[in-house]
Amino acid sequence: MKIRTLIVDDEALGRERIRKLLATHSEVDVIGECSNGREAVETILEERPDLVFLDVQMPELNGFEVIESLDQESLPGIIFVTAHDKFALKAFDVHAIDYLLKPFDRERFEQALSRAIVKFNARESSGLDARVLSMLNEMRAQPKVADRLVVKIDGRVLLIKTEDVDWVEAADNYVSLHVGNDSHLLRETMSSLEKRLPPDQFLRISRSTIVNVERIKELQPMFHGEYVVILRNGAKLNLSRSYREKLNQLLGKE
Repeated sequence: MKIRTLIVDDEALGRERIRKLLATHSEVDVIGECSNGREAVETILEERPDLVFLDVQMPELNGFEVIESLDQESLPGIIFVTAHDKFALKAFDVHAIDYLLKPFDRERFEQALSRAIVKFNARESSGLDARVLSMLNEMRAQPKVADRLVVKIDGRVLLIKTEDVDWVEAADNYVSLHVGNDSHLLRETMSSLEKRLPPDQFLRISRSTIVNVERIKELQPMFHGEYVVILRNGAKLNLSRSYREKLNQLLGKE
């Protein structure tokens, strides 16, 4: 069985070099090329390759964000390609299938590919996935503020700038992102999303609601210390009494 392989690199010369190096391997079938992270996610979801040569630094989504956007139970084998990300290289030394540091020679390329072929033939792809997942778990242990959110819709990938989100509400095992007249479901908990949103722009006002403070037009007091938060688009949200300190934070009070 041939190894269905995808090449992802924002530089055409980089993709061409990898394709030429793979041309001498009859056991490898190159099924396509992608020039940015967003296109990579869409192609991986549709084509389900066995192996991906994945550039780290790309427009739209970087290599890490591509992996985080995929179904983690069925990740393809990954060989990372990078030019100078020393922090990533240290992580790859511990967890990755392999990585190629640009510029790499044929010997180094053959070494990385041979490792992938051996593991593919031995049906050890689950072990490869575990290494990548381990790396991602370590990265997630220290959440970083997101400037965009990745939403998958019917195999497509939608990138939403956090600053464009008006408010967020809990929806069972998902959260619903309200952006203008549209809403999008994201499979994430309110608590984890709250940690990823810019704290100076978003406030949680109830167990089920997070609001973009830039969208707030008016606050109307109600009974028992609760408030109605009215947004500029007319949406009305409830600020629970237990989140009153969040209101004080918004108003600049101690």
